[in-house]
Amino acid sequence: MAEKKRTEPDWQDIRVFLALGRHRSLSAAARTLSVNHATIARRIRSLEATLGEKLVERRPDGYVLTAAGTQALAVASDMETAVQTLVRGGTDGAPRGLVRINAPPALAQGFLTERLAEIPLQFPGLDIDLATDLRSVSLERHETDIAIRLGRPQDGDLMAKLLLPMAFGFYGTPAICQEVEEGAAPKFIGFDETNSYLPEAAWLAREFPNERLVFRANNQVAQATAARSGAGLALLPHYIGRAERSLRLCRLEPVPPPREIWLLTRRQDRKETPIRAVCDFIARKFAEERALFEA
Repeated sequence: MAEKKRTEPDWQDIRVFLALGRHRSLSAAARTLSVNHATIARRIRSLEATLGEKLVERRPDGYVLTAAGTQALAVASDMETAVQTLVRGGTDGAPRGLVRINAPPALAQGFLTERLAEIPLQFPGLDIDLATDLRSVSLERHETDIAIRLGRPQDGDLMAKLLLPMAFGFYGTPAICQEVEEGAAPKFIGFDETNSYLPEAAWLAREFPNERLVFRANNQVAQATAARSGAGLALLPHYIGRAERSLRLCRLEPVPPPREIWLLTRRQDRKETPIRAVCDFIARKFAEERALFEA
């Protein structure tokens, strides 16, 4: 006899499906939820049995959602948002709960981490999860609540706020800068081959095609650290270069045009008290320290 389909899904099954749908990896979902692989697999089978639909397919490179799974993920994400709204609301109107933020590694390490760590002090009910991976996570798949991006997105039903333009300059030790300003050929510190597609890396290769790239790293905070050794000049956003007391701005031109920093949220979250509170905090911090980013 076929097993009778349940009419009500188990919320724990839905939580597991959300994690697998967002991370597309059994291991990543298991780490996120602090459970083992068998629990993830069992919960997915349970939800599929309840809904009577195949939700995920296993591929050599990970898990992918079926058409039914894609629809289910959107509905499950809305359910999660509703649950979080209940939890976050509190009785005193103060923002509560976890707010997830994703930002480029250099911006997260060189500016955001120190400042975002103030939020739990100002809002005791709020917790912050700052993702600094090279991979940009998705707002639309509810992998994050707030995204900070370099450049305005061209698609998606997102709310976008321009924070400020981010200008660049060449930074090095005083000795290195003096040599270059007196006519020595510059030696550069830049991005590794994996990240050679990034705008700053491509610009440097195009404008200084004959100069050596003596040291490579995957983000600009690491490049600034390398520049302190005196190995060469690093093309850095001013907010990183100015924070390094052992470096100074070198008079070398040209420099690339500024890039815009944007704050992104889902349109349906615009009235969420915790997300709005964190967005306002981020916007205020950038406004207060605008001079750190400008040329």
